[in-house]
Amino acid sequence: MKISATVNVSGTFDGGMKTYCCIGDGGQSESQDPMFKIANGGTLQNVILGSPAGDGVHCEGTCTLRNVWWNDIGEDAATFKGTSGGTSYVIGGGARSGSDKTFQHNGNGTVSISGFYLKGTGKLYRACGNCSSSYQRHVRIDNVIVDDVDMVAGINSNWGDTATITRVTVYNGSSTVICGKYKGVSKGSEPTYLGEGWNDANCKVNKSDITYR
Repeated sequence: MKISATVNVSGTFDGGMKTYCCIGDGGQSESQDPMFKIANGGTLQNVILGSPAGDGVHCEGTCTLRNVWWNDIGEDAATFKGTSGGTSYVIGGGARSGSDKTFQHNGNGTVSISGFYLKGTGKLYRACGNCSSSYQRHVRIDNVIVDDVDMVAGINSNWGDTATITRVTVYNGSSTVICGKYKGVSKGSEPTYLGEGWNDANCKVNKSDITYR
């Protein structure tokens, strides 16, 4: 399915496992349009995003992404923008071939990621460290497989972010950071990386929950 403009979703959009493309140039430009824009409370399911996929999926409020697959992440797979709290869900699905972030959390509230597969990119999740508004953000990651990934979750400890991580299997990742802490900054600056956290106030993860293959 070749589309030339953003698909706006309210309620539930079921793609029937068809592949949708082609917006943007496949690059890292932050100004690309998303393939799908999901209204508050909406669900996107059974969709494959081909390449180029622009800026992927934008959730304007809370959303559910169920069995969504990204063939080539491009800029970000999905961006969570809602600022009224609540929880967004990524259930099943998978992504590959990104250079940086998969799930970008710009708003507030919680993102819950379960049953997901990620191969060959930078981060599974990043709480924005230099957006125009600074929020406390939370992520729950459970039953996820990552293969050749730099970091599972990146959070801003100075803003009180938390990452609760359970049942993660890491392939080709002897140097994969499970929970990376940053010092979030105002827009226009770059966040400072503070190091990896285990079983602390921000990084709620035990080494026994991580399996290396």
